[in-house]
Amino acid sequence: MSSNDQGYSAANEVSQIKSRRTLSENIWRGLKTAPPTAIFGLTVITFYLTVGIFAPFLAPYGEAEIFDMAYAPWGGDFLFGTDQLGRDILSRLIYGARNTIGIAVTTTFLAFLIGCSFGIAAAISQNWLDHLLSRSVDVLMAIPSLIFALMLLSIFGSTAINIIFIIAVLDSTRVFRITRAVALNVVVMDYVEAAKLRGEGLGWIMRKEILPNIMPPLVAEFGLRFCFVFLTIAALSFLGVGIQPPTADWGSMVRETAGLIQFAEYDITAALTPMLPAAAIALLTVAVNFVVDWFLHKTSGLKD
Repeated sequence: MSSNDQGYSAANEVSQIKSRRTLSENIWRGLKTAPPTAIFGLTVITFYLTVGIFAPFLAPYGEAEIFDMAYAPWGGDFLFGTDQLGRDILSRLIYGARNTIGIAVTTTFLAFLIGCSFGIAAAISQNWLDHLLSRSVDVLMAIPSLIFALMLLSIFGSTAINIIFIIAVLDSTRVFRITRAVALNVVVMDYVEAAKLRGEGLGWIMRKEILPNIMPPLVAEFGLRFCFVFLTIAALSFLGVGIQPPTADWGSMVRETAGLIQFAEYDITAALTPMLPAAAIALLTVAVNFVVDWFLHKTSGLKD
């Protein structure tokens, strides 16, 4: 290797180190100036992710392990008691974090992949493709998403793949709308016109010129859309057409233990059992919204 090549390699390595250091410094600086609500939200999200990833190591029992103690009280071998089949509530709460959040994240990613791709393509073309996609989205958005999802899952079955694909397609209509709206403000810029004159393809313009310039609103929308998808999956499971047993899911856990509320007069812990998965759903939703609000404030350029 020549001295010039060695010098270029060393300079490139130093540049990468400085870039990583600058990124870490910016992240640390942003966390130090974050409001308490954002810190709370990030802490909760990190906790949920940790529980979901390490669920098999944290859960005291198996996800579908059954004991001869249906509706066992809190304490002893079962911290939060057991359900109607004798399954440990705590273990199913832990596994439910992996299943519910994992499916919600996957669904949201797929919805954004579909919605962003078609939204940017429609904003660039502004011809028959734009009209075709926009009118198709109008038709899908005219139907209540929860009712439409219930109908489709009743037809095709409530498998995890069907849940992910159906909800992703329905939610991609909302992503399409916001992506097209923000992309329309970018496609008229001079650098996009220059890329078209250079003969760059549609895919290159979408990835290199438009997507990087509309990321802040899309990232914020991702957080909000995740909350809606997360709540939709929980609602479908509560209605019996979402994630099917024996897979643990917070929505179905609320439905399965809801009957215990009528025994509140005799055992307050029994009445609190269905509140545990409901509280887990509510806490994650609030935490994500706190982080999204902070991110929107950071990217908007507003100062306190």
